[in-house]
Amino acid sequence: MFEVGAWRVPSVKRRLRASVAGKAAVVRQRGPREESSARPRHLAIIMDGNGRWASSRGLSRTRGHEAGVLALPRVVDTALEEGVEHLSLFFFSTENWNRPRAEVAALMRLTAQLADVFRAYGERGVRLRWLGSEARLPRSTLAALRRAEAETAGNRAMTLAFCFNHGGREEIARAATSLARASADGALDPGLIDEALFTRHLPHGDLPDIDMLVRTSGEQRISNFMLWRAAYAELFFVDTLWPDFTAEELRGLLAAFAGRKRRFGAR
Repeated sequence: MFEVGAWRVPSVKRRLRASVAGKAAVVRQRGPREESSARPRHLAIIMDGNGRWASSRGLSRTRGHEAGVLALPRVVDTALEEGVEHLSLFFFSTENWNRPRAEVAALMRLTAQLADVFRAYGERGVRLRWLGSEARLPRSTLAALRRAEAETAGNRAMTLAFCFNHGGREEIARAATSLARASADGALDPGLIDEALFTRHLPHGDLPDIDMLVRTSGEQRISNFMLWRAAYAELFFVDTLWPDFTAEELRGLLAAFAGRKRRFGAR
């Protein structure tokens, strides 16, 4: 067991595993439902408010992150049950390195634990994909993420995109660099670059655009999250702090999404 402040990661891991295993009989290796404009194909969530949740209870920020992690199965299970094809969760941004070193170190260790827990969702048809930069990541964290990706690569019930050390601008810069190199090498005519080609050069370029983006905690911004893919996302900002976010609230937001008119510039 390791501890950072009052953070008891092994106990969190056990509780998460128990939660995942407890739902295994409910949803197991099932495919997505029929296409419907009333349901988002790609749901993305900015999980915000762990620190404020902890502060309001006189707890450390790391205890808030612990509570936030325990909220994850509620959302993943609900997305599976509702037939969402792609669920993206924003866990750690490229800007979060500016946080205190102890908090960052704890998040790195917790992520390695989380990656192992997410592998348990593989038995229920969930594919884990990691979206983020390798820069500055500890080897153990990187190895855990890569292992979870490899072991769930063949699953099709739902894709869980875990956005860790992710930055929307960094993604776009990487795609631009890839295209520039291909052009310089003579493998690509720059005049052929369009939106579709640019998208394919993004990390995990086959991941579709975001249909519905939720941010918890009352903040009303997207904080450099999937900037390219969020171009036509329906935005939902809720006051609930992430550790308190429930399956019922997510279902209510999905119902609200179904009532929106998506015109994409048309009348």
